[in-house]
Amino acid sequence: MKRAGQGFAAVAVMLLGIAALVAAQGHNPRIGKWKLKSDAPPPAINIMTYEPFGNGGMKVTVESKNAEGRETKWTYTTMFDGKDEPVVGHPSADTTSVKKIDNRTTEIVNKKAGRVLQIITNVISEDGKTINNTYKNFDAEGKPTRETKAVYERIQ
Repeated sequence: MKRAGQGFAAVAVMLLGIAALVAAQGHNPRIGKWKLKSDAPPPAINIMTYEPFGNGGMKVTVESKNAEGRETKWTYTTMFDGKDEPVVGHPSADTTSVKKIDNRTTEIVNKKAGRVLQIITNVISEDGKTINNTYKNFDAEGKPTRETKAVYERIQ
């Protein structure tokens, strides 16, 4: 009986250690699924999925369908360190970098062949229910061409 109690205590200590490690990595409020708030007619849809990746990073998958039913899907991973990472399936970018600005804001830079195409400022609301993106697009000379905004709502 004494041996069983020691085994239970060892397991409890191990579980507490794992819980402390997970807590130390910090909670990422973006983890989940997000749907673009849009007035576009069906079947148009845009879903962002954020999943944990590595030690404090995130895997991003974007799935979209336009009003004509054409589907696209791209994905990348980030450690929020501002380093360029390959993006797979994106219609115009081949790398993406993500830098954490503060607890609610990240800056995402999409590039093609080393040239900046777009900078996205991604801000999660204080209540964690929406993400507001500001998109700044650039031409081949690096000059800003337009700025747009989008709101995503948490669905999971």
